[in-house]
Amino acid sequence: MTRTSTETILKLTDLRVEALSGAVLVDNVSLELKRGEVVGLIGESGAGKSTIGLASMVYARAGCRITGGKVEVAGADVRALDADGRRERRGQRIAYIAQSAAASFNPAHRLMDQVIEMPVSHGLMKVDEAKAWALELFRALDLPNPDTFGDRYPHQVSGGQLQRAMAAMAMSCRPDILVLDEPTTALDVTTQIEVLALLKKLIRDYNMAALYITHDLAVVAQVSDRIMVLRHGKMVELGETAQILQAPKMDYTRALVAERQAADKLAIISAASQAKPVIEAHDVTGIYGTFTAVKRVSITVARGETVAVVGESGSGKSSLARVIVGLLPARTGEVKLHGATLAPDLKGRTRDELRKVQLIYQQPDVALNPRQTIGEIIGRPVEFYFNRSPSEVKARVAELLRLVGLPEDYAGRLSTALSGGQKQRICIARALAAEPDVIICDEPTSALDQLVAEEILKLLKSLQDNLGVGYLFITHDLGIVRRIAHRTAVMLKGEIIAQGPTAEIFSPPFHPYTERLLSSVPEMRTDWLDDVLAKRLIKSA
Repeated sequence: MTRTSTETILKLTDLRVEALSGAVLVDNVSLELKRGEVVGLIGESGAGKSTIGLASMVYARAGCRITGGKVEVAGADVRALDADGRRERRGQRIAYIAQSAAASFNPAHRLMDQVIEMPVSHGLMKVDEAKAWALELFRALDLPNPDTFGDRYPHQVSGGQLQRAMAAMAMSCRPDILVLDEPTTALDVTTQIEVLALLKKLIRDYNMAALYITHDLAVVAQVSDRIMVLRHGKMVELGETAQILQAPKMDYTRALVAERQAADKLAIISAASQAKPVIEAHDVTGIYGTFTAVKRVSITVARGETVAVVGESGSGKSSLARVIVGLLPARTGEVKLHGATLAPDLKGRTRDELRKVQLIYQQPDVALNPRQTIGEIIGRPVEFYFNRSPSEVKARVAELLRLVGLPEDYAGRLSTALSGGQKQRICIARALAAEPDVIICDEPTSALDQLVAEEILKLLKSLQDNLGVGYLFITHDLGIVRRIAHRTAVMLKGEIIAQGPTAEIFSPPFHPYTERLLSSVPEMRTDWLDDVLAKRLIKSA
């Protein structure tokens, strides 16, 4: 992107954020953001990216506080303002798109009411004007049935659609600055292209500025003018996007870039040996009210096998997972475990059947009880399925925390004190605690940075090699699919349109939709998005 102004719209000077325990989360970070500019914040889970994003609005999550530095928005030190002054600037001058849309919407209110709330409450628009602007944003974000989309409640739309609704909510006041906290994490690659293109257009058309928080170097390369690399709350490196990608100066930055480049070059995994299926879904249909989300789908996962399910947001991937585990009882067909038919409803299954099929949820923010400690969350399945003593449960929790790369003392923390990536690792540890035969992984690495995601994938592979566990791996990251999936199923509008060994699915001739998915995987070069959009424009002409 090209900077359009020399005006500094956001200035952070020696920003310091600490936990109430005294741990330093952001250590004297300084940054200037120009109008029309996008600065990407890159780093591993827990590096301080989201903490800086929130602090730019003079906000700290529970258990944290801003202890030093200045936060200037359009020349005004927002930290020096009273509560009313800060509130006036939030939404109007600076808006936030959170990493977890599901945890950020009120489930009791319709989407339209939540999107128009800020411009109406700030007195910027009347209700009718705000609704008209919201509809314009719904169309621009390519949301389904935009004229009636706002009538739905948050639970009635997919994760990707909810993330786009959050983008509309953030844009509702036409702010000067957007803080984008993993805005495409929940999106499939085809939708991601559209949202990235839209964000670039919005920033250009409205001459805004943005902080773009992400763990994906290929994504940030498409929208950022500069990149700041963070680790352990400190700035490691700050430079022009092309320089960071092509000639990083610091060892940690080199490691991030090298990891992504290596991942892109890995060969497609070979098909697994033909073992008996652990879990089988035959001709299953899943229905929400009158909407059919899964249409007569059949799929199997064998012992020691990884089967990937890919497709765009709303294609039915997560709904298929819910059918298999019994959260969404199948209306037709059956689900079998080791050849025995399972009850359609979760409540009708035995404790051992429940133990053998575990689910890692897509959104860790809403999958973890904020009132329970991490030790209680992970220890519950150990106690429930194996009737272990308190000392045995404590030891097993410590072992599982080490297994997913977290310190043992995290057992005493609440999930609200953890980063998005750390929460996801807790979800993985909880699933492993049941010692299952098959794990349904619903976007388990979407919230993780490249290095940590690679560690988790290696962990899952190691467990598979040692224990023979099978994985049904739901993801929109086709790079991961290439590396871990023995077989791949492609879903579109609730149906499987292609299924087979991953090498075959990723080789021509492609189904047209599969070809579109493959061509939408971001590459780590700054002109990739513009090239893809130009080619598609020519093709559609």
